[in-house]
Amino acid sequence: MENVPIYLSLLFEVITFFTVWIFYKSTGGSKKTLVVLLAWLIAQGLIGLTGFYTKTDTLPPRIALLGLPAILFIIGLFTTQRGKQFIDSLDLKTLTLLHTIRVGVELVLLGLFLQKVIPQRMTFEGMNFDILSGLSAPIIYYFGFVRKVLNKKIILIWNFLCLGLLINIVVTAILSAPTPFQQFAFDQPNIAILYFPYVWLPCCVVPLVLLSHLAAIRQLTNNE
Repeated sequence: MENVPIYLSLLFEVITFFTVWIFYKSTGGSKKTLVVLLAWLIAQGLIGLTGFYTKTDTLPPRIALLGLPAILFIIGLFTTQRGKQFIDSLDLKTLTLLHTIRVGVELVLLGLFLQKVIPQRMTFEGMNFDILSGLSAPIIYYFGFVRKVLNKKIILIWNFLCLGLLINIVVTAILSAPTPFQQFAFDQPNIAILYFPYVWLPCCVVPLVLLSHLAAIRQLTNNE
């Protein structure tokens, strides 16, 4: 995408690595987790650079290879004993702070819309209100874990609400992508995720945000 400014791509790369770093911290410094995440980023980045995902008329769509492996991995974590142990070992406070990166992601999405590589409905000027999750995350962290004036039920409800906002933008992004299943934004489709480094959004950033919510919900529910 030659029309996208380099600073926007660099900003997104920083956001991606910051997301990985925060999740790594939530594991207590698991080097194995860090290696797996970095290897996944490198693999998907190299595939993205080849232009593999820009061929959009295939069935099943090639972009399914961006998010589906991560989703299957998350399912595996929640359905195996070792996976559940890993989820329950994650630091809830750090997982809450991870959601602050969603502010940066939304600013990048706005920039991509202005460059005409994603539709307006994928930004906070359209149908995407996910920025509220990022803006409220430090508030939940401070009053929930520092001041401890928010009870677990409120934090649980916040996680469910923000999970809903995440699902909303994910569905919008999928149905706006130029695939045989596209339903929205035919005049300005979501083509950014077909290119490096934006392939990292569906393959890594979104799955880590999703996992952070699901892990938090599991921990808060089990501790009730």
